[in-house]
Amino acid sequence: MAAGAALLTTALSGCAGPGRTDGTGRPSTSGTASVSASASASAEVGPSGGTVGAAGSACELPVRFDIARHWKAKSIAAGKEPGEASDKKDDTLGGALADSLLRQGPVTAACEIDAKPAGNIGFLRVWTGRTGDADAGGVLRAFVAAEDNVSKAKYHSFTTGGGVSAVEVEYLWTSELLEETKKESAFAVSTPDGPVVLHLGGMDTEEHEEMRPAYDLAKHTLELA
Repeated sequence: MAAGAALLTTALSGCAGPGRTDGTGRPSTSGTASVSASASASAEVGPSGGTVGAAGSACELPVRFDIARHWKAKSIAAGKEPGEASDKKDDTLGGALADSLLRQGPVTAACEIDAKPAGNIGFLRVWTGRTGDADAGGVLRAFVAAEDNVSKAKYHSFTTGGGVSAVEVEYLWTSELLEETKKESAFAVSTPDGPVVLHLGGMDTEEHEEMRPAYDLAKHTLELA
């Protein structure tokens, strides 16, 4: 039970819901935020520190992409390193509660890539859906709709560096508890194995912008696995 509780704490810090802090316990310090007219305006790509998504990587996914240098990837779905045996007791911890916490709209948390080793507070998280789910745009809109206190969402289509059609959104999320608003970004692609959503949060808008090069690196390198 302790292992499962730790997994949920790590996996869900900064995901969705009021009062989130991206696992630091510190509240957002950004009182204002704004969404640019085009998410493609931010094009600075960070240096690569490896690839996730392929078989044998830290997170096996329907896509693969580069992660930023010093960022640390870990599977959320299993909460274990690749190849490590599953513990059935841990798998059942929390039951329906665990399942609901690990879901947002039509997708389930599959991988988190931690920025703390690189000096930032936040995560790039990967969410996956079932084969046959709606198109990337529909999945992304449902993902955002499942998050409370969202405003000023702006969507646009683009093609990843790996040639995959994608839909991106930038929006504002407001904590009612802290009365703070911050910027968040996400994009979604469709694959033969189901939709994939990559989401970048952050402790506040300043942290979000500092982590954007890692997010843009994923956009520029993402391809089907």
